Amino acid sequence: MNNNHEDRKEPIMGAKLIAFFKKETILCVAALLAVLSMAWIPPDGEYMGYINWQVLVLLFCLMSVMGGLQALGIFKAIANTLLHWANGLRQLTLLLVMLCFFFAMVVTNDVALITFVPFTILLLQMADLTGEMIPILVLQTIAANLGSMLTPIGNPQNLYLYTVSGMSPADFVLTMLPLTLLSLFLLVLCCMLTKDVPLSGQMLPPIQGEAFSMREKVTLSALLMLFAACLMTVFHVMPYWTVLGISLVWFVFFERDVLGKVDYSLLITFIFFFVFIGNMGRIPAMRDAIASILAGREMIVSFLCSQIISNVPAAVLLSGFTDHWKDLLFGVNIGGLGTLIASMASLISYKFFVQANEKAKGKYLKHFTIMNILFAIPLLVVAFFL
Repeated sequence: MNNNHEDRKEPIMGAKLIAFFKKETILCVAALLAVLSMAWIPPDGEYMGYINWQVLVLLFCLMSVMGGLQALGIFKAIANTLLHWANGLRQLTLLLVMLCFFFAMVVTNDVALITFVPFTILLLQMADLTGEMIPILVLQTIAANLGSMLTPIGNPQNLYLYTVSGMSPADFVLTMLPLTLLSLFLLVLCCMLTKDVPLSGQMLPPIQGEAFSMREKVTLSALLMLFAACLMTVFHVMPYWTVLGISLVWFVFFERDVLGKVDYSLLITFIFFFVFIGNMGRIPAMRDAIASILAGREMIVSFLCSQIISNVPAAVLLSGFTDHWKDLLFGVNIGGLGTLIASMASLISYKFFVQANEKAKGKYLKHFTIMNILFAIPLLVVAFFL
């Protein structure tokens, strides 16, 4: 009897491990690389020096604040108000895409898509425009990935590279501004080429003036102050440990549920890559080999690497072997265009779409790939001349 019970448990355990690997593939790969690197460099006192605590703290605080704002429904309230200005499909498409583009600069590409993609799906269903769902969602995904590249807090790879490079906020924005403006032009052009038809169906009701209770207004004020504190840390005005302490006090005592929604797997992935990079840097032959591959090819290598392991781990992995920050920034940000895993944020849109229309997932992937390539080519060409 015991053997039969154990036999039943083994397939279940195996299925759970496979499911976990599929869900957290990048995390598992990072863990494997870190463990393998320990065979050459056993754990010692230098390991703690590998980890960039400022990046981890800022990521945690920003994800917590954005989770709190999202729970309040503040982004949907803003979007709902703006979308009542739309008179036709072309204007609606432009608004939906621009919401992702500009919000991603401040709230990160992940949060922008988590907030606006489900909202877009509902809106298109209510307006009897489900046939336009794929092109609009794909453009929103591209918009979030490209809009987020302008600022240090737009996405995790930017925050990391901004921190390790020592760039000033102004230098960072000026570096990424030309590609961001080109991205904006291409997105607006695509939206303007959308066929224009009158809107029909039941649109969402307008937001009332007293949408938030007094408690929600207090929460909103606190979250905005925490966000301002995060910005002061980015600008090197406030120590990151201070921001961490204030954030923990607020969320533990007033919004504990938000802490459960933080993407801890991303934080752990960063730690594993820090360990791997740190150990590789202590092996002269390995360090020299990777550095020689990157030399003069930072942009294209980081772009191609992003297609395989996504742009966040690509940025962390390659940053330990080059100081050509501009080329690396260009490569990993443009590298978010391409395969579905090139930017993990792209998986958010895909998952929401599959939930709404699983039968059309092949059509979505085809359109997604073609549009990503069409955007990546001109951006790469311009980046090579910057």
